[in-house]
Amino acid sequence: MSRVRRVAVMSPQTRLAHSRRRSHARSRVPLLQPVDAERAAVLYRVQRRRGVLSLVLIFALLFGLPLLFQLAPGLDSLRLWGIPLSWLMIAILPYPVMALLARWQLRRAERVEDSP
Repeated sequence: MSRVRRVAVMSPQTRLAHSRRRSHARSRVPLLQPVDAERAAVLYRVQRRRGVLSLVLIFALLFGLPLLFQLAPGLDSLRLWGIPLSWLMIAILPYPVMALLARWQLRRAERVEDSP
């Protein structure tokens, strides 16, 4: 009985990553031209600043809801389809708002990259 040798099929990038890991060789980071490096640094700073605003808005939403419920306890007595409005606000409201925030942030980041 002959045994068939199994062969792992993988992409060239995976094979390259595995070979680097085995050889413990550090890969060289390509150096940018000074003009490109400056542009990349500016893009990084602008996108980081804009990203912080998006994070602040998400935290305001997630931590603002419990604060809203603390300030307006009457939301527990309001019901929609037999479910307390506060539960619906916690279970449903954050997800579309976060999706809209993510889309807004993506558009802003793309605009920064596309600007000359």
